[in-house]
Amino acid sequence: MRILLYRPDGQLEPWVRDFAEVMPGVDVVVWREEMREAVCDYAVLWAPPAALLAQLTHVKAIFLAGAGVDALLKFGDALPAAPIIRLGDAGMAVQMAEYVAHAVLRYFRRFDDYEKQARRGIWAPLPPFEKQDFSIGVLGMGKLGSRVLEAMGHFGFPLRGWSRTPKQVDGVACFAGMDSLDAFLAGTRVLVCMLPLTPDTTNLLDRARMAQLPQGAYLINVARGALVAEPDLLTLIRSGHLAGATLDVFRNEPLPAPHPFWDEPRISMTPHISALTVLHDSVLQIAGKINALEDGEPVADVVDRSKGY
Repeated sequence: MRILLYRPDGQLEPWVRDFAEVMPGVDVVVWREEMREAVCDYAVLWAPPAALLAQLTHVKAIFLAGAGVDALLKFGDALPAAPIIRLGDAGMAVQMAEYVAHAVLRYFRRFDDYEKQARRGIWAPLPPFEKQDFSIGVLGMGKLGSRVLEAMGHFGFPLRGWSRTPKQVDGVACFAGMDSLDAFLAGTRVLVCMLPLTPDTTNLLDRARMAQLPQGAYLINVARGALVAEPDLLTLIRSGHLAGATLDVFRNEPLPAPHPFWDEPRISMTPHISALTVLHDSVLQIAGKINALEDGEPVADVVDRSKGY
């Protein structure tokens, strides 16, 4: 068996080492531009170039070395017909929950306001927010979104969730479908965006939709930057309708130096680190699925190309 690896950052030696440990005897190779063909049984990829995909004529399945699928599905009909299989959690859900919990509590406990006061030498307790008025709405209730809701439930916040199809989660007010999106947004004080990026969700959060959020609401985006119309977000923050935003993802990464987000103090930014791939967990998961496929068994997390995730 031969497994082909590719990441644009070239940091693949740890992947080669872990696959050699977990699947001894398997031939693991790293794709390079000078290769004329990429003969392999399975490919483990992240943001591959078109030249690589064109060589995968006999691959049995493509595994994604991360949670998102948009960097691969953008190739459309140029993709091989083989199944595309994404990572299912692999240590990322708890990281996402940590990130969101930190961002929510920073706003709820007014740490952002205290930071501003401290820089000005001001010692002044601020009126606390009421928890019942600080509803948290998670836009996207997949594995990662569900883990975030579970984590936030321990703090006693009112919880809301929106998904494309109906779901029922104990302790969560659930909304489904585009017809219910405005109602979901209108009752959400902190919007946590966790949707996959598809043609239907690109620019989903534009000025009209974000204006449905109540006055003084916050946005936390840990999904994909292109879900949010960035100029509209900036307008709503500068107008005071939105109190702030915590962003881990952006339409263009790295965020360009002249981008206006850099100069807006009410926007907190991190460089796409809310949930990093846990290498060994990922290799174990991929190896288990390869073994299942070799035995003719079904596997989870197969991408539905028609839905985009």
